[in-house]
Amino acid sequence: MRVAMVVLVLALAGHTSRAADTSDATYGPLWLYNGAWQVTQDGKNPEELKNECALVGIYFACQQIVNGKPSELLIFVPANKPGHYYTQSVMPQGRAGGRGDLEISGDRWTYTSTWDEGGKTTYYRTTNVFTGKTRIHFEQAESSNNKDWKVTSSGDEVHISGGPMKVAH
Repeated sequence: MRVAMVVLVLALAGHTSRAADTSDATYGPLWLYNGAWQVTQDGKNPEELKNECALVGIYFACQQIVNGKPSELLIFVPANKPGHYYTQSVMPQGRAGGRGDLEISGDRWTYTSTWDEGGKTTYYRTTNVFTGKTRIHFEQAESSNNKDWKVTSSGDEVHISGGPMKVAH
């Protein structure tokens, strides 16, 4: 799976029509991802994850760059109730993954998705627990029945610098 799923550029330079609002109930929490993060995963050497985020209409998107290389574009669309989003990742080759879901409950953000292969479904869950606005502990797990989970990876992220917040008109 991707580094922390954090979680996340649209080329919007010159297209900003108003300042981004981090207090906005719908999109405010997502701006926490914006900027550079140091990611330590399962005792491996730290990596740099840079999220370049922008709000374009109802779409909130973060391009993720890992150690200087584009990794994916993660798109969030508000779902039918507050704190819930549909997610979609698009890889640099233009291929999109299946739709996922994000539920934010306080400092706990839970991403869920499934992968169907030959009649077999695998369930995926990534849980991000924020400590303030600058630290995330993440845990990635998978299940064959959506009940019994096996942790496949875990680690921590530390926010090392912010990034510009962009809103397109």
